[in-house]
Amino acid sequence: MTDIIEIRSPADFHVHLRQGELSKVVTPHVKQGGFKLAYVMPNLKPPITTTDQALAYKKELESIDQDVEYLMTLYLSPDLTPAEIVKAKQNGIVGVKSYPRGVTTNSDGGIESYEAYYPIFEQMEEEGMVLNLHGEVPSDAATNTCVLNAEATFLPHLAKLHARFPRLRIVLEHATTRAAVEAVETLGDTVACTITAHHLAITVDDWAGQSFNFCKPVAKFPDDRQALRDIILEGHPRFFLGSDSAPHPAHAKSTATPTDPCAAGVYTSPILLPLVAHLLESFGALHRLEDFVSNNGRRFYDRPASLDATPVVLKRVKGAIESQWPFGDDSSVVPFWAGKEIGWKIEPVSCI
Repeated sequence: MTDIIEIRSPADFHVHLRQGELSKVVTPHVKQGGFKLAYVMPNLKPPITTTDQALAYKKELESIDQDVEYLMTLYLSPDLTPAEIVKAKQNGIVGVKSYPRGVTTNSDGGIESYEAYYPIFEQMEEEGMVLNLHGEVPSDAATNTCVLNAEATFLPHLAKLHARFPRLRIVLEHATTRAAVEAVETLGDTVACTITAHHLAITVDDWAGQSFNFCKPVAKFPDDRQALRDIILEGHPRFFLGSDSAPHPAHAKSTATPTDPCAAGVYTSPILLPLVAHLLESFGALHRLEDFVSNNGRRFYDRPASLDATPVVLKRVKGAIESQWPFGDDSSVVPFWAGKEIGWKIEPVSCI
């Protein structure tokens, strides 16, 4: 049993940093949680649909905390053109995020059919950009589709896109099911998959009636959670961390009305690396930690860690997760497992 772990260049390949006052609070939490790279989601209000918007957003994030490398993305929408993809690549934009219409936060402008975007995907394939897929279809009573099978129902679309664009790097985001794990395993080396920390911890019982554990896609059954854990334990190189850390004001998480649900999203950024270490250790995969939180994702995205980068040091120390972080006049953001004890913390290098 080791009491000290050094992790070189942790990278979170799926994070929401919001905007306004909330962004000022949560953006520094990337570094606080142990991470040096953030792959930033574009579902703002309005969404990030152009290169100029993405660069302006990146500048805002860097003004809050310049010690993190922010990889920017565009929101797949009808306004996106092949020419904009060329411009995006030339300006360092890394990927394009696809949201099916209405399935998660700020996705009202999401896609309904992929065929219309084939010229975009062809240009992305040519430019070497990444397509990030929120892998669900909208709920539809006529087809017996709901939040529990929306991911499995989406998987034929993933296979079709890969077959049509075999050189296009595709990431199935925040997988929650055994079916998703098995689908990605069977596809080629240009298809990868992110897994969140919270989906390694919770199942449907944990969010049914507990709004702070409610997210999209929802956590599924114990066997699905086991599949996520098993693929990490196996060390499969195309599965890596994307936290999908998604902060909301506490009142939006805790309140639903007869006409509106509570906000969907679990917030893990400020405790992410210690939390992932705690969870991987719980199922015997602590030796896979650096691959899962750094090496695998960096390899897929061609973002190698600097050989002289100062490692992040984790120390085996029990401590409770903070209950909230205030922002604005009377708001706060509440992290996953608030108040719960975990077994690791980030140690300043000078203390080692």
